[in-house]
Amino acid sequence: MPSLTKPTAFVALAAAAALVLSACSAPADAGETVPSVLKWGFGLPTSWDPVTSSTGNDINTISLVYASLTQLDEKGNAGPGLAEKWEYNETGDEVTFTLRDGLTFSDGTAIDAEAVKASLLRGKTQENSLLKDQLSTIDDVTADSELEVTLELVHPDYQVPNLLAGKTGAIVSPTAFEKDAAAIPTAPVGAGPFTIESFVPESNAVLVKNPDYWNAENVKIDRLELSTGTDPATVIAAVQSGALDVASLPASKIEEAKAAGLEVDVIDSLTVSQVDIHNAIAPLDDPKVVEALKYAVDRQEIVDVAGFGIGEVTYQPFPKGYVAYNPELDDLFAYDPEKTKQLLADAGYEPNELSIEITAASYSENIAVLVQEQLKKVGVKSTINLVAPGSSTWQQQVYINRTAQFALDGTVGRESPVQNLTVVYGPEGLMNPSRTASPEFLAALDEVRNTPLDDPNYESVLQEAVKIGVLQASSFSTVASPRIFVRSPRVSALPHFLSQVRWEGVTVGSE
Repeated sequence: MPSLTKPTAFVALAAAAALVLSACSAPADAGETVPSVLKWGFGLPTSWDPVTSSTGNDINTISLVYASLTQLDEKGNAGPGLAEKWEYNETGDEVTFTLRDGLTFSDGTAIDAEAVKASLLRGKTQENSLLKDQLSTIDDVTADSELEVTLELVHPDYQVPNLLAGKTGAIVSPTAFEKDAAAIPTAPVGAGPFTIESFVPESNAVLVKNPDYWNAENVKIDRLELSTGTDPATVIAAVQSGALDVASLPASKIEEAKAAGLEVDVIDSLTVSQVDIHNAIAPLDDPKVVEALKYAVDRQEIVDVAGFGIGEVTYQPFPKGYVAYNPELDDLFAYDPEKTKQLLADAGYEPNELSIEITAASYSENIAVLVQEQLKKVGVKSTINLVAPGSSTWQQQVYINRTAQFALDGTVGRESPVQNLTVVYGPEGLMNPSRTASPEFLAALDEVRNTPLDDPNYESVLQEAVKIGVLQASSFSTVASPRIFVRSPRVSALPHFLSQVRWEGVTVGSE
């Protein structure tokens, strides 16, 4: 989903609560260490279980409580996580990870090769797992020793270290899921930088620092209070009042936030907005109609009007500068109303004869209205179906029931570019409601998997796969956007990571 904020009454309530708590708090005694508390208005995951989480955006919150086998650096390259190193065999169909010694989950269970094996195999086999497609590259897992675990792959796949840097490689305590797997979505047990103290679905979660996290020395926040999104109209007031310390900020509010004395972080990301097309729902079962719609959307107007100039037009699911970005696709579906009209005429539609439904999250209503006006200009009538805020309603309509024919959606990216391509264009991809993909596209993905990341041809092989996916898919990309946060001046600058929000090194000063 686009990283826009969600309306909620929580901010007002939280502001009042903060004032009351502030009034009741006694000053710390001299020499007493005051815990650092950060209040983050962002959103809650669809599930705290990486196996049943149903949206890519969940990595930003799930990673608070889980550590993954690997971790991406600022440029998106895989580095050590729970595993301190890894090595492929000569044929690329086995990769052995060496775990850090002496780590435990928050329930005290040791993080060893058997635990990693059990966690990954659960993701492959649990009936309701949403990681099956991502983990299908793994044939089996063996625990070679206490700290060495080998993944036997179905075919050579050099994407695995990247793949395991996010939800797919988030390791869950086997003691916890073997006891009660159904409890994990609300009571996570991982080995991340924080542990959950309390959780109220659709409202908030309180997390405390995990002293046993492998990188705990770089976590400076003692207590993190996570709440659902904030109303764009009141988010600045919420941060000013101290009800929140950090929150997502609409581009339209950047100058207002700065004028209010707050800090703003604009962070490059892998976020790309997309129109999800279900090409089995008429009239979008006609390829000419779908092609026409790709030229009907004025992406630059979306950037200028809805994004207040923040963002960049794109025709592919990756931002410029990323290794997968293919410059051959620049201007591929550039706005062309006359071409749209001709394609619709070729499909047999007179002006204003074609009608579709636009599905959008309620916080994206402004974009939906803008697109509706653009379609009207080319003779396409439309209605807007707004989906109410909530952690699961969008997923249910668009990803699971797949009742939307033209949905304003978006990807926050994935740790592996192949993983992202499978999500947006693959036969099991959540953002591919058509659930179809050509043999040519699947073969191109296999060629990328088969190419080591340090191979001189890797970039061109990857970009060719992107090209095939973009040209063949019904869904289409529109705008690449950064993440925008407003923060209290007492919170230090947020680190810049492409793939997710991270908190290493972030400090919270005194009031």
